[in-house]
Amino acid sequence: MTVSEVKVPSLSLERLRGVIDAQAWERLEDGLRRAAVLLEGRTVWNVNSTSAGGGVAEMLWSWVGLAHGLGIGMRWLTIDGTPEFFTLTKRLHNYLHGELGDGGPLGAEEREIFEQVSRENAESLLAQLGPEDVVYVHDPQPAGLIPYIAAAGGRTVIWRCHIGADERNELTAAAWELLEPYVTEADAAVFSRKAFLPEICEGMTTAIVPPSIDAASPKNQDMAPAQVRAILRQTGLLAKDGDDGAEPTFELPDESEGRVERHCELIVGGELPSPDIPLVVQVSRWDRLKDPIGVLRGFAEVESDGHGAHLILAGPSLGAVSDDPDGAGVLTEVAEEWHRLPEEIRSRILLACLPMDDLDENAAIVNALQRQATIVVQKSLKEGFGLTVTEAMWKGRPVVATDTGGIGDQIEDGVTGVLLQNPLDQTAFAGAVSRLLEAPEHAEAIGRAARESVRDNFLENRHTLQYVELLERLLG
Repeated sequence: MTVSEVKVPSLSLERLRGVIDAQAWERLEDGLRRAAVLLEGRTVWNVNSTSAGGGVAEMLWSWVGLAHGLGIGMRWLTIDGTPEFFTLTKRLHNYLHGELGDGGPLGAEEREIFEQVSRENAESLLAQLGPEDVVYVHDPQPAGLIPYIAAAGGRTVIWRCHIGADERNELTAAAWELLEPYVTEADAAVFSRKAFLPEICEGMTTAIVPPSIDAASPKNQDMAPAQVRAILRQTGLLAKDGDDGAEPTFELPDESEGRVERHCELIVGGELPSPDIPLVVQVSRWDRLKDPIGVLRGFAEVESDGHGAHLILAGPSLGAVSDDPDGAGVLTEVAEEWHRLPEEIRSRILLACLPMDDLDENAAIVNALQRQATIVVQKSLKEGFGLTVTEAMWKGRPVVATDTGGIGDQIEDGVTGVLLQNPLDQTAFAGAVSRLLEAPEHAEAIGRAARESVRDNFLENRHTLQYVELLERLLG
């Protein structure tokens, strides 16, 4: 069992010029000069569990690519693991959110599974590290590597936890008890929000660094409306009537032209929406914590009022996300719920698996889907941060989302989006969506404010400078 390197192409920092203002650009350039001095002779490593699926992998593609473009030595490794290991780490993921998940134990047998996989990956990792390198270990899956890196001496190891819960319970306590011997060996711990900081990290060097998006990536780059429609028609998510002859193209990270060729897999669904039909969209992993069944039920209430909208629930193709073993089961449950809905509601809902064979193509499809949306929803029961919210806000779309985890850090209720206090309140969800459908000018104003909020707070310049400040504390 060995770690595997993810090969990431170089990206130009110039992608951000013009996106952020002149003062922000100057601060970024100054921070990067300081980073170059700190990291001279060192390699920065990122270690996580998957190169595809979820916000962590997406951020690493951009972050590592920009580092390469700047001449900073940065590499990205993913760990290997057994099915039993990833079942365990999915359980840890749920417990850290305070949710039961599969309800399995976190006892001595589970610790042995965790440590066995960690030992085997650590041997492969340590053989590659230089004596003064910096290692970012992302989330619970590779946390067992931290003591091995620390024991080898010389290196700086940072645990970056992207998930957590605002409120503690016996499940979060069990998860932190399992993780404590590993994460407390790190030189620093980084969390997305202060509420996620656990008691076990008291006394450690810590930092709060909310995630960010890459505004120039295929998932977030600007697209003309005709380009959006062409991509969705090509993938089978939009009716072909009124085809305006545009090509399903987008810009690749190397600034060459990419083309969407693949089709989405429609698990169940009614009629394809035409471009002029109001569209409600949620794009997430097939995960119970994203509450896709709740979205279906809430949308049924919306359509009982006769708005004439369509819903697309979209997620990754099955098996594409290696560290998430629950996706197929969740999708089956969602399809079964679809079949229970009245025919007039079913005819307006599509469940779609987006192709993951080419990650840039997948990102372009998500981009087009969010841009075609009238409203984007994120009805999460629990959330670490929720980058899909940031992505939709950047596209100027009004977002209806639950006030859980980092979503509440992104949305100012009624100004840059709509926050729902109770994720289980279907009527409140349906009401929020209905009101936006009924007031398109208000919805557009929320979308404009949302985009500017992302520009000010959730782009890579802010994220990068916070990491530079942390490295100055640790290395300076």
